[in-house]
Amino acid sequence: MVPTQGQLHLFGGDWTKEKLERVRQYLTAYTKIMRKKDYQFGYIDAFAGTGYLALKDAKAEAKRLFPELMETEARDFVEGSAHVALEVEPPFEKYIFIEKQGCRSSELQRLRDEFPAKANDIVIVQAEANTYLQDLCRNRVWKKHRAVLFLDPYGMQVEWETMKAIAKTRAIDLWLLFPLGVAVNRLLRRDGLIDEGWRHRLDLMFGDTGWFSRFYNVENEQTFFGPEQKAVKTADAKAIGRYFVERLQSVFPGVAKNPLALSNTKNCPLYLLCFATANPDAATLAVKIAQAILRGPRIR
Repeated sequence: MVPTQGQLHLFGGDWTKEKLERVRQYLTAYTKIMRKKDYQFGYIDAFAGTGYLALKDAKAEAKRLFPELMETEARDFVEGSAHVALEVEPPFEKYIFIEKQGCRSSELQRLRDEFPAKANDIVIVQAEANTYLQDLCRNRVWKKHRAVLFLDPYGMQVEWETMKAIAKTRAIDLWLLFPLGVAVNRLLRRDGLIDEGWRHRLDLMFGDTGWFSRFYNVENEQTFFGPEQKAVKTADAKAIGRYFVERLQSVFPGVAKNPLALSNTKNCPLYLLCFATANPDAATLAVKIAQAILRGPRIR
């Protein structure tokens, strides 16, 4: 299955392979372990797209929107996370692919043709990811269910309420792409004068307003009209990443402390690949496996 000409999905180069290969390694370890357990277990992909990442189409539009993601080494197509999950053996018992846009949701149907033996286990949901996931997490009885959830948004679409709902399941292992460079760091202006709409989006993503005091120092400056407060940005990319890991640790019983920075050819971090588990009983093992995968050698 190949996206049609002009479609714009996620652009990138070697960093996309890094992301997918490390998730693949965890999914393979996970299914081998879960086959020996008395649980029903599945894979959930909340931004499944078409199952592939288009890397060449609509270049002019992509360059305008995501200049950091236009890499010279990019291939025309790279397998997406949905495709990767379906390739993993032993297989998951259920696959839930969530996609908001109707055209992409329809194209996901083709995965059933490509993987006919797993067609009956594939559930394709056209829905807004936060709404669907919060409902799934809060209303499913998780006692006998386990899952791996992959959140791979284009930007800051994932809300903290969704993260809390995931953590409360006590059953889901989460891989998340945190939009460090493509969104968060570029919105944090040096003078702290952030548009109210973007401040609200940052609040929704971090789950509080405390990020501002962590990323800025507020200083008093004497002006002609008297003293005025001036915000000065003090946080770099590493500090922003540490803060997000702390936020994960505030709700999840297990969090990998070494998220992987995914960078472009100029070594500018685009995303952080993060791991957290909601399952307190398996947190030690899950985090150990995830941290080993995250610190593994770079994918070439």
